[in-house]
Amino acid sequence: MIERYTRPKMGQIWTEQSKYQFWLEVETAASLTLAEDGIVPTEAAHAIRDRARFSVERIQEIEAEVRHDVIAFTTAVAENIGPESRWLHYGLTSNDVVDTAQALQIKAASAIIREDILALLAVLKARALEFRHTPTIGRTHGIHAEPTTFGLKLLNWFAEMQRNLVRFDAAAEQMRVGKLSGAVGTFGHLSPHHEERICARLGLKPAPIATQVIQRDTHAQYISTLAILCATLDKIATEVRHLQRTEVREASEYFSPNQKGSSAMPHKKNPIISEQICGLARVVRSNAQAAYENVALWHERDISHSSVERVIFPDSTILTDYLLAKTTGLIEKLLVYPERMQKNLESTGGLIFSGQLLLDLAESGMLREDAYRLVQRHAMNAWNNDLVFRELVAADPEITSRLTPEKLAKTFDINRQLKNIDAIFERVLGTE
Repeated sequence: MIERYTRPKMGQIWTEQSKYQFWLEVETAASLTLAEDGIVPTEAAHAIRDRARFSVERIQEIEAEVRHDVIAFTTAVAENIGPESRWLHYGLTSNDVVDTAQALQIKAASAIIREDILALLAVLKARALEFRHTPTIGRTHGIHAEPTTFGLKLLNWFAEMQRNLVRFDAAAEQMRVGKLSGAVGTFGHLSPHHEERICARLGLKPAPIATQVIQRDTHAQYISTLAILCATLDKIATEVRHLQRTEVREASEYFSPNQKGSSAMPHKKNPIISEQICGLARVVRSNAQAAYENVALWHERDISHSSVERVIFPDSTILTDYLLAKTTGLIEKLLVYPERMQKNLESTGGLIFSGQLLLDLAESGMLREDAYRLVQRHAMNAWNNDLVFRELVAADPEITSRLTPEKLAKTFDINRQLKNIDAIFERVLGTE
């Protein structure tokens, strides 16, 4: 069901046809490399390279009888090679092929995800610069706090996605390993030199040490990295959902002319893309837990991890690809309403400058504790009785005796609060 919603190229990596093609790539690379050392006859390696074929249907037919997927695969391939097929899979065990081929699948999937991350970064950067100096209210605990800019909100997401890229590159590189060290990792039939050259032929590095399988802490790290990445996308989408609420209306998803929001209420414009992102990010996070459970295997190998990975790797990479594309589109088309932001900024009658007033009174010589009590009394009065905080402050002799009208104007000057915006942008983006 997930593949229906994503771009075809990611889904294709995880098809049965593609999986077996990666298996065949490993088998062929092994045969050609071993032929170079005279272990496998050159003509046999060439026959494997030139005549090896399979059909998924034939593999499934054999597997239904033998109940072993790799044997079914090698049998189906051998049928197309001829007598030289006795050299197919020479010196290898099942997971030499399966784990190494899976590394190739993940490498291909990672290339797509990396492109997705870069695309989102570009959109976040562009829109952060667009709204660099657009004032909006910052909220803590969901309550108006102090002014910020909408550009800073976007820049913060950009910086987090930069960290996600660093994490992802490291996790993907750690997964770019193969193993051809045999049934318990001792190179009982081949040598470490053979493994190194086969892996190099495939664009992989050899795992420094393995049992029959590559150790699953690396796989857990990779899925965890996707989970963190998707948690960031969840964070972005959650913010958009809040900003689109009727009471806020500072930003909203793009709503096409023919789009409908509700079967019963024609006025509705719901943040459905953001809700999709939030919901599906939960699936990727839950897959991380399954990946952790795969780390502990019995002795040199069992197959309790295998069935899990047939679900979590396709699902996690496909979903990450999908969610990155959705989030990029969400931000690129995001409708932003600066006028509404200004209205919300002014809605509390200057309450958002209470912290600055506290500092200015302390600077004037008033004890901080006394200043806090004084400012809080006016703030609560304004809040509880729907009064204008700035007017209450301007009418209090205890304050005006210390702060002139010019100083009070500076207290309530939003530009004073936002004077370091460019410095923050320079920290993140450098000088541009």
